[in-house]
Amino acid sequence: MIYLVVGAGPAGVVAAEHLRKLDPLANITIVGSEPEPPYSRMAIPYFLTDKIDERGTYLRKTAEHYQSLDINVVNKRVDSIDTDLNRVITEDGEAFRYDKLLLATGASPSVPPVPGIDLPGVHNCWTLKDAREIVRLAAPGASVVLMGAGFIGCIILESLALRDVSLTVVEMENRMVPRMMNDISGNMIKRWCEEKGVAVNTSTRAESIEQINDGKLRVNLSNGSAVDADLVISATGVKSNMQFAVDSGLKADQGILVNEYLQTSNEDIYAAGDVCQGKDFSTGEYSVQAIQPTAVEHAKFAAGNMVRGHRSEHAGNVNMNVLDTIGLVSASFGSWMGVEGGESAELVNEKEYKYLNLQFKDDVLVGASSLGLTQHVGVLRGLIQSQTRLGVWKDRLMKDPMKIMEAYLSSAQSQVTPA
Repeated sequence: MIYLVVGAGPAGVVAAEHLRKLDPLANITIVGSEPEPPYSRMAIPYFLTDKIDERGTYLRKTAEHYQSLDINVVNKRVDSIDTDLNRVITEDGEAFRYDKLLLATGASPSVPPVPGIDLPGVHNCWTLKDAREIVRLAAPGASVVLMGAGFIGCIILESLALRDVSLTVVEMENRMVPRMMNDISGNMIKRWCEEKGVAVNTSTRAESIEQINDGKLRVNLSNGSAVDADLVISATGVKSNMQFAVDSGLKADQGILVNEYLQTSNEDIYAAGDVCQGKDFSTGEYSVQAIQPTAVEHAKFAAGNMVRGHRSEHAGNVNMNVLDTIGLVSASFGSWMGVEGGESAELVNEKEYKYLNLQFKDDVLVGASSLGLTQHVGVLRGLIQSQTRLGVWKDRLMKDPMKIMEAYLSSAQSQVTPA
C-alpha cells in the first residue's frame, strides 16, 4: 500500500507516524512545501523570545527520526492532483503515486487589502522565514505595529512584548480576540495589555502603509492617527491551503469538505487539520477549526480509516482555545456564545482580571469562557465534552459559577457504578 501525505505540519507528521504503526510494510511519503524539516508553527513564539533555537521548533528532535520509521520526507510544493491516475504533481513536474492520499496542507495568512502591505518591513508571522525577519527587525526599543488582535495576533503580541519593543496593536473589532471572548472579557484583556505598556486600538483598521524618509514605515489608521514603525506584522486571519485541491475537483467550502470518516468527495483522498472542514462536536455542523489539537486528532482518525477502511466515525472536535496574553490566561470552549433557548451565568471581577461565563442548554453545560482562572480549564472542557447532566447543580451554578469544580466532582461521583 502506498500512502501519500501532503503537508509537513503536526497533522501530516502525526498521520504518517500513525500510518506506520498501523501498516508496518507500507510505503509512506510526506510532501512538505517549505525548505525546512517538519516544524510546529506554535513553537515560533518561543523562537522569537530566544527560549529555543530553530531546531527547537522541529516536530521531531532527531534528524534520523523519519528515516528510522522508513518515512520519506520531500520538500516540494504540490501543484495538482491527478485523481484519475491517483498521483500528485509538484510544481517542478515530479509525480508521486498513491493508493490513499491525506491532505494536511494547513492554512496561510490572509492578506488584508491595505495599500503598502507588500512593502519591505511588513511581514506575517507564520513561517520560520518570517520569524527570522522579525527577530532581525524587532530589536529592543524598536517600534512595531501589529495588525490583528485575534488568537494568532495575541500569541505574537506576547512574544513581541517579551522582546521589549514599543508595540502598537490595531484591531478592527471592538475587543481583543473577538472569536473567543465577548465584549466584557475581550476588553478586560485590552486593559491588561495597556497596563503592560502596549498601545491597543480597537474598532480601528490600518488604512494604508507608506515608506517614509528615514527608512521607517508609517501606518495610517482609520481613527485619523498614524504610527511610525520599524516593523509591521500582519496577523489578520488565515485561510485554508486548498486551491490546488479545488482545482483538482475536490468539493470545498471554507475548507475541503469531508464526511464522518474525514474522507473527501474522492474516496481515496482524506483531509485533516486547518485545511479540513470537519465536524464540530457542539453543533454537529462542519467548520474549519484551525488549532493544533484538532489537527492532531484529525490526523489519527484519518490515518486509521485510510488503513482499515470506514471503521471509525469522527464525533467532532470541541471548539477550544487557550491563550496566554502577557501572563493573563483566557480560554473558551464549545458554544461559548450560547445557544438558542439556553441560559447563562456570569462572574465578573474586573479589578482582579477574573471572568467566568457558563452557557447551558437545559441542565447541560454546552459552552464556557474564562479569564484569569486557569484551575477550571480542564473541568470546563470535560463537562462540555461529556455532555453531563448537572441536575440540581445547574441552578447552583446559575447563582455562583465558581462552584464549577464542586459540580464536576459531584457529577463524576454520581456516574460511578457501585461495585
